[in-house]
Amino acid sequence: MPIKSMFSIADLRIPVKRKKTLKADKVTEIAEDILENGQLTPIQVREGKTGFVLIEGYHRLEAMRALGEEQIEGYVVRARLH
Repeated sequence: MPIKSMFSIADLRIPVKRKKTLKADKVTEIAEDILENGQLTPIQVREGKTGFVLIEGYHRLEAMRALGEEQIEGYVVRARLH
């Protein structure tokens, strides 16, 4: 079972394809929920050549960034090769 870890938001790499899917209204909605309830769902990252790459949780990541947070809770997962 994966273990939760804390990751520096500034150090996470977001794939270009993921960046195109960002919806500002969803980020705002998630940020408001995080303010009320905290971060309930960890993001998922994989190890890359020079650090960690985001797999799941782009809107959560951007919501935490918008709230001024420097770290986010997440899991390191093994990425499936296509």
